[in-house]
Amino acid sequence: MDKDSDSTVTSLDENTENFCNNPTRDILAEGIINLFKPSVDRLDERITATRAAQAELKIQLDALAEQLKEIEKAQATIPEFSDKVKELINVKHKVTVIANILTTSQERLNNLHKLIDKEQERRAALLESAISSNI
Repeated sequence: MDKDSDSTVTSLDENTENFCNNPTRDILAEGIINLFKPSVDRLDERITATRAAQAELKIQLDALAEQLKEIEKAQATIPEFSDKVKELINVKHKVTVIANILTTSQERLNNLHKLIDKEQERRAALLESAISSNI
C-alpha cells in the first residue's frame, strides 16, 4: 500500500489557479490584519511620538550646548573666577570658625555668670548668718 496515494493533502502546484481567489484565505487574512492592526497602529503612533520627542530633545541639547559654550567663553574672560570662589570658600570657613569660637565663649560666659551668682548667694547667706549669730 502506497501512502502517497492515500494522502488527501494537495500540493501547492495543483491549486495555483484558486490561490488568489480563495474567499476563506481572504477572510482569514482580514481577521489576522484586524487582530494586529490596533497594536500596530499604537506602536506606529508611539514611534512617531518618540521621534518627535527625540527631535525636540536634540533641539534642547543643541541650545544647552550653545549656552555652555557661552559660559565657557565668559569664564575664559574672567580667569580669576575660580580663585575668587576659592577665596569665598576660605572666608566662609573662617567665619564658621569664628562663629564656633563665639558660641563657645558665650557658653563659658554664661557658666561664669552662674558661678558668680552662686558665689554671691553663698556670701550673702554667710553674711546673714554671721549677722544673725552676733545679735
